[in-house]
Amino acid sequence: MTRVAIIGAAGYTALELIKILLRHPEVEITAVADQHENRPPIAMIHPSLARRLDLCAEKLTPAEIAARAECVFCCVPHGVSATLVPPLLDAGVRVIDFSADYRLDDATSYEQWYGHKHPDPERLGRTVYGLPELFRSEIPSARLVANPGCFPTSAILPLVPLIKADLIEPQGIIVDSKTGVSGAGRTPKLTTHYPECNESISAYNVGRHRHMPEIDQIIRRATGVSVEVIFTPHLVPMDRGILSTIYAVPKRSDLTEEQLLQTLRDFYQEEPFVRVVDHLPGTKDSLGTNFCDITARIVRGRVLLISCLDNLIKGASGAAVQNFNLMYGYPETTAL
Repeated sequence: MTRVAIIGAAGYTALELIKILLRHPEVEITAVADQHENRPPIAMIHPSLARRLDLCAEKLTPAEIAARAECVFCCVPHGVSATLVPPLLDAGVRVIDFSADYRLDDATSYEQWYGHKHPDPERLGRTVYGLPELFRSEIPSARLVANPGCFPTSAILPLVPLIKADLIEPQGIIVDSKTGVSGAGRTPKLTTHYPECNESISAYNVGRHRHMPEIDQIIRRATGVSVEVIFTPHLVPMDRGILSTIYAVPKRSDLTEEQLLQTLRDFYQEEPFVRVVDHLPGTKDSLGTNFCDITARIVRGRVLLISCLDNLIKGASGAAVQNFNLMYGYPETTAL
């Protein structure tokens, strides 16, 4: 039995994480931490947890968390997370970090895309990226795992097998993604206010979304090939889910759809949470699951890849539990 704590317990990803961990036979949730002053029961913050988890959301120091838990899921925003991770590691716990603070390769990239200096730059480029399908061998011994971004997962998983097989050009890749409103988090914002986003679809952060360098750098880390991705996210009026449509130039004029699909099937044939499908997947296919569904097409001489996943599960909390299982030697699919 592994004792775990969750920091940032008020958010959507924390709720999904708690629901998964409550059915994990080898986990005891021993602390939920947040910035609430009056120690509200977690069921007051997330009513669906009533009679399921009898803990209060507390303001806890890293030392207090370490006294209660062996592993910490850090579900706080970028910038905040990197101030908490070093003292947690120093206190002897292992950390799975949901923020972007440890995903990028260097402090210069981080400052360029996130607009401030990194609080813990020495760990950048040395932290394991928690995408088991690509970095499984590095995860079991890691003390800190950078949980992947939801959009990057939907783009990296379809692209890496084809780049490794030298089937597509690494430059000029376009990733067009649609996401549900939960991807923006639980904190109220004008753009995610119901009258603003309902019955509307809009692009956002065009050319400056912070997941763009993450996609580039992690594909390079996995394949050894430098890529150039243009990534454009769109907000759609649904609760959750991501659908990414990816466009790439084939390296061979005789490349077929079946060759693309077979390359993807061969690469992921042993993977429990990647489904290579013949049909065009939709977000409801993977809703509430830890699956990423992928398919491929050839259209007018271009490669088209489509992937779908649940942004709160395979894009966040499910991937975190996958990483946790690998870190502690449990079957990777446990509770998922």
